Amino acid sequence: MQLTTLKDFLHWASNIFKKANLYYGHGTNNAWDEAIALALHVLGLSPNLNAKVMQRVLTLKEKEALEKLVNYRVQTRIPVPYLTQEAWFAHLKFYVDERVIIPRSPLGELILKGFKPWLGKQSVCRILDLCTGSGCLAIACADVFKQAKVDAVDISEDALMVAEKNVALHKCEERVSLFHSDLFNACSRKQYDIIISNPPYVSVQEMQTLPPEYRWEPKVALAAGTDGLQVVKAILREAPNYLTEKGLLFVEVGSAAHELQLQYPQVPFTWLEFERGGEGVFLLTAEDKAHWAVF
Repeated sequence: MQLTTLKDFLHWASNIFKKANLYYGHGTNNAWDEAIALALHVLGLSPNLNAKVMQRVLTLKEKEALEKLVNYRVQTRIPVPYLTQEAWFAHLKFYVDERVIIPRSPLGELILKGFKPWLGKQSVCRILDLCTGSGCLAIACADVFKQAKVDAVDISEDALMVAEKNVALHKCEERVSLFHSDLFNACSRKQYDIIISNPPYVSVQEMQTLPPEYRWEPKVALAAGTDGLQVVKAILREAPNYLTEKGLLFVEVGSAAHELQLQYPQVPFTWLEFERGGEGVFLLTAEDKAHWAVF
C-alpha cells in the first residue's frame, strides 16, 4: 500500500492491527485509536487531529519510523505506551516503561471530579496513594487539590524510580512525597482525608489467561493471590487506622469485585459508576469502619 498522507497511514496501520487480533486496553480500545496513538508520538502532534492534519504528507523518515513501530507492535505484542514511553491519565502526560503498569484506572475520572459528590464540603489536607506505580494517581490528586500534601507508596523500588521521574516532570516535588513501603508500613500513623488505591487484584487463574499485552506489565503490580484479594484485604485491615474522622477510602478491585462482595456481604461497600467506562471501584467511609472488623 502506498502511504502518502497521515490518513493513509492510519487506515493501513489499523487494518494491520485488526488482522493481527491485538488486544487493547492500555489507553485505547480499538485499532484506529491505537494507530493514532503511535502517530501522535512519532509525528509530535497534539491529540486534536483535524481534517487538515489528516492530509499531512509524510516524509520518508516518518513513514519508516511509523511502519517500524507498527510492525514491532504486532510482532511483540508490547502495548503502545511502552513503545512510546508515554501515557495520558486525567489530562496529564506521564512517562512509563515496563517497571510500572500503564495508567488506565477509572479513578482518574473520580479525581477530576474532586471526588464529588462523596467528598462534600470538607477540605482536603492530606491524601495517600497506595501502590502508586507510575505516580499517576498521586500526581493527578495533587493537580486537582492544590493545597493538599500527597504521600505515595509502593513496594517496588523500580516503580518508585518511575514515579520520581513523573513527580519531577510535573514539578510537584514539594507536595508529592514518595515512600518505599509495603502498604502502610512507612506512613507513621498519619491521618488522611482521602486514601486512594489501584492495587494488584488479579487472581492466580486470571493471571494464566491474560492476553500477551498484559504479560509485559510487572507481575507484582497485577497478581494478588488465589482470589485476587490478598492486597485488598490488607488495605482494608489497616485503612481505618489512617483515615481522619470523615476520611474516605477509594479502591479499585476490578474483576475481583464479585468475589469481595461474596466474601464480605456485611460490609457496606458503595460501588461507583463512571461516565467514561470502568467498574469495580468501591468507596468506604471512616464512619463505616465499625463494619470493617471482619478483615
